[in-house]
Amino acid sequence: MDYSMVGPALVLGLGCIGSSIGCGIGGMASHAAMSRVEENHGKFIGMSAVSSSQAIFGFVLMLLMKNSIQAGSLSPIGGIGIGLSVGLALLFSSIYQGKCAATGIQAAMKQPAIIGKCFAALGIVESFSLFAFVFALLLI
Repeated sequence: MDYSMVGPALVLGLGCIGSSIGCGIGGMASHAAMSRVEENHGKFIGMSAVSSSQAIFGFVLMLLMKNSIQAGSLSPIGGIGIGLSVGLALLFSSIYQGKCAATGIQAAMKQPAIIGKCFAALGIVESFSLFAFVFALLLI
C-alpha cells in the first residue's frame, strides 16, 4: 500500500477541521452579538472568520509536501510526521483562535472601542500556526 500522500492529507485535513471549528465558534458568537447591537456587524463577522487562515496554510503545505514527496526530497514517513505535527498545531490554533474571537466579539459588543485590541489578541494566537507553517517549510 502506498502511504506517500498520508502526510499531505493530514496537514490539509487537520487544518481545515480546525478552521471550520474555529470559524463556527466565532460565527456563533457573532450571530449572538448581531442580534443584540445595531452596529459593528462587519467587524464581528471579520473577527469570526480569522481562523480560516489555517486552512490556507494546510493547503499550501499539502501542495508543497506532495511535490517534495514526488520529487524524492521528502520521505513518506517524514511527510506523515510533518503532516501530523503541523496539522495538529493548525487544528488547535484554529480552535483557540475561534474561542478568542468569541470573547473578543462579546467584549467589543459592550465596548466597541476595544475591537482593535481584540484583533491583536487574535494575531498572537495566529502567530503559533504561522510558526508551525514556517518551520514546516524549513523541513520540506
